[in-house]
Amino acid sequence: MDVHDKKTRSYNMSMIKGKNTKPEELVRKYLFSQGFRYRKNVRTLPGSPDIVLPKYKTVIFVNGCFWHGHKGCRYFVWPENNADFWREKITTNIQRDARKIALLEQAGWRVLVIWECELKKGKAETVLANLAIQIISNYHY
Repeated sequence: MDVHDKKTRSYNMSMIKGKNTKPEELVRKYLFSQGFRYRKNVRTLPGSPDIVLPKYKTVIFVNGCFWHGHKGCRYFVWPENNADFWREKITTNIQRDARKIALLEQAGWRVLVIWECELKKGKAETVLANLAIQIISNYHY
């Protein structure tokens, strides 16, 4: 049973953003501060990656733990209300993510995924520093 009425739930769901989320902005600000230049949400690439670094042939997805079904994450729990709907929705998201990543890799892109939980206080600095290292590794000047 939902704790909100239908109108309130509808409003809450409509406020969930798919682009320019706080975790994405955190990653982008860090990358920019480190001298990386990127493009956002490139629709010509499979999955419209959140961040595209053409110079490094690297794309980054910043995934929400709930929406993308982050396995083993304490922030991802299968919902009990409307369970069938959510299981199908999240499972479909996971399968779509895998297909898009495979297409990008086949096209020669390196795909990096940052999870929302990795950007929480105490973890973010290390994760972002490692991200920068991953981007420049295998780069040939």
